[in-house]
This record gives sequence, C-alpha cells and structure tokens, in this order.
Amino acid sequence: MEKSNMHVILSAAISIDGKISTRTNDSKFSSKEDSIRLHKLRSKVDAILIGKNTLLQDDPLLTVRHTKGKNPIRIILDSKGTIPINSKIIKTSNQIPTIIVVSKKITNTNLLKLKKLPIEIIVAGENSVNLKLLMKKLSTKNIKTVLVEGGGTVNWEFIKNNIFNELIVTLSPYLVGGTDATSFVEGKGFAKIINSPKLKLKSIKRLKNYLVLNYTKV
Repeated sequence: MEKSNMHVILSAAISIDGKISTRTNDSKFSSKEDSIRLHKLRSKVDAILIGKNTLLQDDPLLTVRHTKGKNPIRIILDSKGTIPINSKIIKTSNQIPTIIVVSKKITNTNLLKLKKLPIEIIVAGENSVNLKLLMKKLSTKNIKTVLVEGGGTVNWEFIKNNIFNELIVTLSPYLVGGTDATSFVEGKGFAKIINSPKLKLKSIKRLKNYLVLNYTKV
C-alpha cells in the first residue's frame, strides 16, 4: 500500500474451507462471542465498507450492537448507483452517516435518485470504483481506519491493489464446499503464490469452537 495515514482492515468469518457464504448465500458463520468481538471492533474504526452484492444478500445495518460505542460511517461501493431505497442502510441514513461510492458510469437517473437521499455521494473511477482514488478522498474526510467486510470480490480488489494493512478472519467449524459458494477472496486471483501479499501472524484467539486469526502485512 502506498504511504498513507489510512489503516485498512479486511474482516470476515469463514468456513474451514474458506467460504464466506454457501451457494444459497447463507453466511451465518459467526457465534455470539464472535459477533460481540466484531461489534467491539466496529466501534473502534472510523468507517465500515462493503460492496453492493453484500448489501443485496444480507441487507445489513452495519451498526454497533452488543457493546457500547459509536456507529462508524457506512460506505457502500455501488458503481452504477442501483442501491435499493428500501434497504436498511438507506432507511437509517438520516441517523447514521452513509456514503455511496459510484463511478462515472452512473446514469443521470440513478444519480438524481441518490441526490434526493440523506447520504453523501463520492464519485471515484471511470467504469468501476477506483479504490486508490477512493482512499485518497476518504483521507480528506478525516477517515483514518476502514473496516472492510467484503464480500469476496471487494476483498480481492483491496488485496490485488495492495490496499490493506491487517486481516482478521474467524475460522468457523463448518465445511461448505461448492463451486458456487462465495470464497473469502474471489476475483481472478494470483497466478503464482509468490505474488501473494506477505502476511505475519499477529495473534490467535480461541472463542470456544472458533479461532480468530489476526494477520498484519509484512
């Protein structure tokens, strides 16, 4: 990652075989203890980021629950600006700061629709969201820590572009399988292992039948 004040954490609960959801988009891997841990982490970051596909599948709130703390700014990557206005994110955007990130490919119709909502719109990229440009724009808003909660395609974009500092995965006691199940990292992938980012194991925490693995980039 280019020198920057931004600290980016990739986070997910995965099955033993590296899936973040089944072929039917069931992604309930976390335990109660791990959910509490995740929400404590959310309360310590400035922003939390997901892609539009994760929003469509899970319809999350991305708020802090199970613990005390502030809600982070919610950032949704949605290059064409097609986020459903009946989603929980939009319905609560007048209470919790929300940023929708679009590309220049967005239609005027969709842009006008978004401008009527109580959200902030950031344009970053030509045909799709340019993450490096986005990080520069977020840093001007005093956002210093971003928690990325996927999904697999978004994770790949951050890894491919070398835009992350830390990785926290909860290894859940499940085996999912299936070529149509979503992996923690999707996309084209690296051709050779030597191209993979070098990671150092920072800590291992056991939560009953789960393991929380925390890696930092070397």
